[in-house]
Amino acid sequence: MIAVPELPEVCLPAQWNATPVRRGRHAQELRGAKETRAAGIRLERCAAGRLRDAYPVGRHDIEVQADECADEALPQLLTALTDAVGRADPRCRRLVLATSAADGTRIAAAESAGFRYVVDVDLGSAECSLLAWEPSWAALTDPDLDRVPGA
Repeated sequence: MIAVPELPEVCLPAQWNATPVRRGRHAQELRGAKETRAAGIRLERCAAGRLRDAYPVGRHDIEVQADECADEALPQLLTALTDAVGRADPRCRRLVLATSAADGTRIAAAESAGFRYVVDVDLGSAECSLLAWEPSWAALTDPDLDRVPGA
């Protein structure tokens, strides 16, 4: 079991009119509204939440739950969250969104915000597709896959 760091307070940009609902050591719940669209948002360290056994989690990975967010507002919300999490926790390697594997609309919305499909998982209560966003420093790879480092 890995030691899970505390989740720092994540603040959305002012246009989201976010208000804190609940806060714990590893999770934070917000209520955000932009124009006429409201969204309940839960952020939780993956290693302390329902995704801890779903994939090889990192200590600083954060799950985004925005089930109440309208599909058309989801890309804007996810983009705002990637910026806000980057400021609050610069060591966060991955934001993860779990959505119904059959929900092509939400998957497309997340992909338009820079998330990429990773894997389908069974969480016991539901089958979900995991989509992840990674900052550029975490996604760096050597494009020369035919070269052995140090050879």
